[in-house]
Amino acid sequence: MAGLLEAALANPWRTLDTVLDGPLHPGGTEATAQLLDRAAVGPGTRLLDVGCGAGDALAVARDRGAEAVGVDPAPTTDRALQGDATALPVRDGTVDVVLAECVLCLTDLDAALAEADRVLRDGGRLALSDVVVDGDRPDVPESVADALCLTGARSRERLTDRVEAAGFEVEDLLDRHADLLAMRDRVAERVDYEGLLGVMGDRGQSALSAIEELEAAVEAGEVSYVSLVATAQG
Repeated sequence: MAGLLEAALANPWRTLDTVLDGPLHPGGTEATAQLLDRAAVGPGTRLLDVGCGAGDALAVARDRGAEAVGVDPAPTTDRALQGDATALPVRDGTVDVVLAECVLCLTDLDAALAEADRVLRDGGRLALSDVVVDGDRPDVPESVADALCLTGARSRERLTDRVEAAGFEVEDLLDRHADLLAMRDRVAERVDYEGLLGVMGDRGQSALSAIEELEAAVEAGEVSYVSLVATAQG
């Protein structure tokens, strides 16, 4: 039992991948499709998916005729380049849409936004989704905070301010709190973490308390999820 907890805390991304089917972000493929709609991604759109992971969003974009390429530190799909959000391996002004789903909170936001602005053509669009936190971050282990995109999370106002300071005009911002709640419920349905952690002594109780604090923050909307589309001003 203790080994299971240690493994989950050591690699929470793999744990989430085991528990959830499809993309590891709230709303899954449906949320990706809606974000692509808002960014007007269609036939011929040159799209760059930053932090593309297994390539789920690339498949959605290509199904609508986009010329979609991914960037990831450890690419595992075809049509993906090795690279980082803060140093994109793409020429200046060659992209119509930069997609970044639940990844910019894991890196230097200002550097990543500057890179997105560099590779986008004038009038190109940034389509991103991310976790936002109002108030103090819930007290959870750092590895879990990383997996849940809480490490670099900021309030929605601060997020939009940083996007606009990087030279973008925010066209729309949608609250996706319901998607985050649904993701929480899916995890709860598939993992009896109360039973699992309840038999692990003090370490398990500490982890359970952290989970309960996080759940309360999500339920209250203090931890939420948003998506936005912004236009590069050139």
